[in-house]
Order: sequence, then structure tokens, then C-alpha cells
Amino acid sequence: MSNAIPEITLYARNLTRRFGNQLIIHDLTLELKRGEVLGLLGHNGAGKSTTLQMLTGCLLPDSGEIEICGINLKKNPQLAKAHIGYLPETPPLYKELSVDDYLTFAAYLRGIKKAEVDDALNTAVKRCGLESVRRKIISTLSKGYQQRVGIAQAIIHSPAVIVLDEPTVGLDPAQIRDIRNLIRELGNTSSVILSTHLLHEVESVCDRVEIMQQGRLIYSDSSLRMQHYGEVSGFIISLQNPPPISELQAIPGVTRVEQVSANDFRILHEAVDNPGSRLLAIAAENNWQLAQLTPLHTTLEEVFVKITSDNANLPKRPQGSSPKNIVAPNAPCFERGPQP
Repeated sequence: MSNAIPEITLYARNLTRRFGNQLIIHDLTLELKRGEVLGLLGHNGAGKSTTLQMLTGCLLPDSGEIEICGINLKKNPQLAKAHIGYLPETPPLYKELSVDDYLTFAAYLRGIKKAEVDDALNTAVKRCGLESVRRKIISTLSKGYQQRVGIAQAIIHSPAVIVLDEPTVGLDPAQIRDIRNLIRELGNTSSVILSTHLLHEVESVCDRVEIMQQGRLIYSDSSLRMQHYGEVSGFIISLQNPPPISELQAIPGVTRVEQVSANDFRILHEAVDNPGSRLLAIAAENNWQLAQLTPLHTTLEEVFVKITSDNANLPKRPQGSSPKNIVAPNAPCFERGPQP
């Protein structure tokens, strides 16, 4: 029998989760491919953490199925979780232990054989850049290094699926850069699902994006195509001696003109007919004294706002209806593996 990891490493279909009488996660379906970094985006309270808790077996869905490397998570939780590495938003650290002692403990819990623990420990320490602190007590480390330790415990057993919930929250810019580099490196050998509300994180590390709103998935596409969602063709021009707007509007190819300030104008045009060269010629001929022409570029923030605004008519979740972080009975997040 082959031990090869299947092309689809995580598949969740029709997941729902209730809190009391309120439906918190609505018929959610997603998949994660081998070697892919998937960004799960959404405002705070959109349901990202609840979704990740279900995908890792920490929270049972009320309905739906989850498969990890083809193994049903509900029917075979211990076998399925052997393929998962999970870093919650708050890293599960024993801060009174040294880095080495904690990761050794995590290795035993993950069922790694005693003879293989040292190799697994050394590999995780190296991948997470912990060589210089491995004998230090975790509580004495910076938040960035504690986050690295949290990632190390998630990958020490070389899982096929790595789940990271807000891994860069609260870190300084240098720490964020290091963690993002690590996530990109992890995506070369494992599938990674990354929950975040930081849009630059998507641009930096993610191959594909899923956006959640009010417990529903409202958008799914590659991160590259997301950046062009709702994109408009146009440019901003600055004129020292501007004409009436009607003269700008009359230029062939121009579809709309908006005055931004006394000297600045937003010019929109059809994607297939850029009037930039005509505008330059007419401006010179009429002494409009064109000082600047800048093509329009939609920011990720603007794209995210547009996508969520386009879906703003979704039913609103009642206030105070966020789910409790209850660990599902008989389905612990951190399965104890075979004893060495």
C-alpha cells in the first residue's frame, strides 16, 4: 500500500456549527491541495478560528464531513490528526520548560519513536530558527521566538497539513518578516492553511484566498486574481492649467472624469482603449501644463472592502452569538500517539 500524500490533503464539505439556536458556520466547503498555502481571510468575528478548530478536530461540526489525507476526521480522529499540525491563535506553550524540553514532550505526544525524537527535534529547531535559544526557558523569549516555538511543535512530526491561526498577530515588522519567510518555506513541503486579517500577508505568502463573512465563504480564487477583482482602467492626472471637465470628457476613449482637487482629475477609460497618448498630445496643444499622469492601481484593502461590500446583504449574526471554544468530546486537539 502506498504512503504517498494524496493531491487533496484537506477536504471539508457542508460544515455547519451552531451556538445555541444560532447558526454560526453556514454550509462551508473548502479544500487544500498538496504544496499549497491557502489564506483564510475575514474581519474579526467572521468565523475563521471556529472553522480552523473544526478542521483540526478541536470542535465538532454539527453537520458535514472533514477528510485529512483521505481519512475521515470524525470516524478516525487519531489517524487523521497524525497528519495535522496546528498552531492556535494563542500558542499552546508550557512556558516554564526550555525550548528543547517542550519540543521533546511534543514529539512524544505526537507518537514519534524514541530513537527518532532527536532527529525530529533538530529538524524542527533548524527550520524555525531556534538554534540559539533551544536551551532557554520559553517564558524568557520574545513573542516572536515564542511564536516560532509554537510553529515548531506544529511541524515536529512532519505533518501533511499545517494550520496556522493568526501567526503574526502582535509581532514587530522584523518578526513578521521572519514568520512569513518560514510559512513560505513550509509551503514547499506541506499544505498550509493560514488564517489572517492582514491583507499584506496574503500578497506575501498565499497561493489562494478564501474570504469568510458572517460564517460563510463568500469568495475563492487565487491571490493574484483577487488583486484584480473589480479593477478599473484609468489614471490620475495633475494639470497646472486645467480645462473644464467637459473638455476632458470629450477626449476619445474617456468614459468618466472625476475632479479630485483643483488640479487633479481621475480619468476612467475602457480597458481596450487607453487614451493616455491622446491626452498627452491634447494637453500639450492646449497648454494644460500636465505635471503628472499616474495609472490607477487598486490596493488589496480596496479589493477586500469591495468583496465584502458586494456581499453585505448576508443575514447578520446576532450580537453576542460567537461560539465558545469547547473541545469536542473524545476528539482532543493534541492526540497522544503510541508510547515509545
